[in-house]
Amino acid sequence: MSIVAETLSSAKVIFRDLVPLAVRMAKPPAPDVVDNLPMRLAKTASECPNKNAIIFEGRSITWGELDQRVSQVAQALRERGVTFGDTVSLMMDNRIEFIENMFGIMRAGAAVSLINTNLHGAQLVHCVTTTNAKAFVVGSEHADTVGEVKADCNLEEGKDFLVVADKVADKDAAPTPNWAVDFSQVTGDTLPIAEENIVPVRQQDPALYIFTSGTTGLPKAAIQKQGRQTLFCELGKRVGWKLKRDDTLYICLPLYHATGLCIGFLGAMEVGASVVLKRKFSASQFLNDVREHRCNAFIYIGELCRYLLSQPVKADDGNNPIEKMTGNGLRPDIWMEFKERFQIPGIYEFYGASEGNATFMNFFNRDKTIGAAIMPPSLVQYDVANDEIVRDANGFCKKVEPGEPGLLLGPITAATEFVGYTDREATEKKILRDVFKKGDAYFNTGDLIKMVDAGFALGLKHYQFVDRVGDTFRWKGENCSTNEVGEIINGHEDIEVCNVYGVEVPGTDGRAGMAALLLKEGATFDPTSVSELVQKDLASYARPVFIRILPEQQLTGTFKLQKGDLREAAYHPDKVTDDIYVWKPGGSGYEKLDVEFYEKVMASEAGY
Repeated sequence: MSIVAETLSSAKVIFRDLVPLAVRMAKPPAPDVVDNLPMRLAKTASECPNKNAIIFEGRSITWGELDQRVSQVAQALRERGVTFGDTVSLMMDNRIEFIENMFGIMRAGAAVSLINTNLHGAQLVHCVTTTNAKAFVVGSEHADTVGEVKADCNLEEGKDFLVVADKVADKDAAPTPNWAVDFSQVTGDTLPIAEENIVPVRQQDPALYIFTSGTTGLPKAAIQKQGRQTLFCELGKRVGWKLKRDDTLYICLPLYHATGLCIGFLGAMEVGASVVLKRKFSASQFLNDVREHRCNAFIYIGELCRYLLSQPVKADDGNNPIEKMTGNGLRPDIWMEFKERFQIPGIYEFYGASEGNATFMNFFNRDKTIGAAIMPPSLVQYDVANDEIVRDANGFCKKVEPGEPGLLLGPITAATEFVGYTDREATEKKILRDVFKKGDAYFNTGDLIKMVDAGFALGLKHYQFVDRVGDTFRWKGENCSTNEVGEIINGHEDIEVCNVYGVEVPGTDGRAGMAALLLKEGATFDPTSVSELVQKDLASYARPVFIRILPEQQLTGTFKLQKGDLREAAYHPDKVTDDIYVWKPGGSGYEKLDVEFYEKVMASEAGY
């Protein structure tokens, strides 16, 4: 395409799609406008009632049937006292019933608290109680996990726990435990809710609570208003990959996170596209699945792309129906290899957080970028070595030069609202004040990004993700707090100080957790008891992969835990003389890191 033609084409996109979207994003959710996700579902169901909505494990449901089932769930919940202003927790694998119950809860007028299915124990209890859940809808596949903590959830047994059967192949589902209600039976026998009994939920009302990764027992519940979620519906339709009704979207990301649910399913719902839903991602089955169902669209996180690249190369890898994909975290080092091997014409990377107010979208399919900012971003200088923001003599932040990495801050205004979490203290910790002048406020993303040259794109500035900063590492697609991991490990009777940081592992995305331990005087490291501790109290993705035993703890000049040199030395034997332990993939605990396994790690053959 010539420069002139591209200019005209890009300008058309800007004025037809991006400008109206930006105008809407520049307004806070309207206080009295009735617009919500169940209404969007009903509209799609009325327009294409007989088109497949979801295809899952040999079953399918049309948009009309889905809307009907949602109304049955809503009525069943209303009859159990659930109404506007309530919250209902939902913990279930990816399956058709997840969508039925999520939308049913909202059609009953309540908000949905989406529970990470990896959580258990105190972590799980916290997620249920922090949103004051009135009921708990549980997939039968997780009934045993919930049963272990049911007494601590502030819910009534035999009444508030609603179990939804999970029939696998031709096998009958496990029997409903005696402390729960067989909600599958209840909803199956219930008539759909009458139109006049549907609560007029507004844009400003809560739709979802999406939790941060839950490093320890204290995940934070990010409040998602209906207006923000209906905006996600329109994003998938108007910009980037521009979903259409005849598209078939492959979703293998967990629906309790925003990428798979909000960007993926809600975008498909808005236009009436079909969704092929997978319980979980399988690198070996991916191409077979997309070919079988003729999926031309795919939603990803970068880690999945790296897993796909690690599969043995086949001559027909590029022979697949995928035309476009969107997601986040596809790193520049594998971008072109992935695109060329699997012959993907369009990769529309985006950047954003569930609770954040800074969003980027690769509108024009530019390689190796997170795209252009929806609203103008602010990048400030950050001292990575000392893990702190650089400020001038007056105490204000300093902006970076074009092309230099900077900490991304999102301005908090009426147009770029930061709703935050149910925990006010946690919300305040994410806000930086007096950034460029007295009285201003910004959301601290914790991410370094930089401006890049993406070629001609109507003068829009494009950006690239660089890294996480501070006391967070990202592993297995989850953000983990180093401080919270450290607090858990510090609870071990033999450990004096635990210093946690992220380290690079070849062939993976993000950074694996590593803990440097200073033992109490006279103590020796007991890998068995430490393994039991982290397995009990940390989600699998938050467990440190490596442990280093220090002869003395290293502090900065201001007596902060030193991380720069530790991060640089990592687990490399040529830089570390201390004992290093590793938790191998599929292993049951920590064991000494030997040369043979280290070489596998460095050759990307260890299985991470």
